[in-house]
Amino acid sequence: MMNDIQVIEGEIFRDHRGQISSLNQFHFEGIRRCYMIHHPDVSVIRGWHGHQYERKWFYCTKGCFTLGLVKIDNWQNPSADLPVHVFHLREDESRLICVPAGYANWMKAEEAGSILTVFSDKTLDEAVDDSWRYDKDLWSTGA
Repeated sequence: MMNDIQVIEGEIFRDHRGQISSLNQFHFEGIRRCYMIHHPDVSVIRGWHGHQYERKWFYCTKGCFTLGLVKIDNWQNPSADLPVHVFHLREDESRLICVPAGYANWMKAEEAGSILTVFSDKTLDEAVDDSWRYDKDLWSTGA
């Protein structure tokens, strides 16, 4: 089990037939579900949303996103000065952000119509009891 945020760099192959984006270094072991987040508007902010036990993987399918991640120190009353790890995900850069359990996430589309694909190692029923919500302005992402 990973203890730190990991970035898996994928590949993009282009020719006259189009493009293939891949994540050949990613193995889907432990993935229990997948969903897509559609952001029609760049003013929408999702976060902060944390999980003590759930692992997540984030991949930009369309457009681009800013993704903020914070390792929570106290789930009932987290410190306001926790460091924020900021990632920029774009559809033209095949990159997967692997987030271990114990983090809260924050996301904002940087282009209207952006889509973020999220993988989880918990079923929806399991995830419901591991959902922690915090104010979107608690930690600054610089975005």
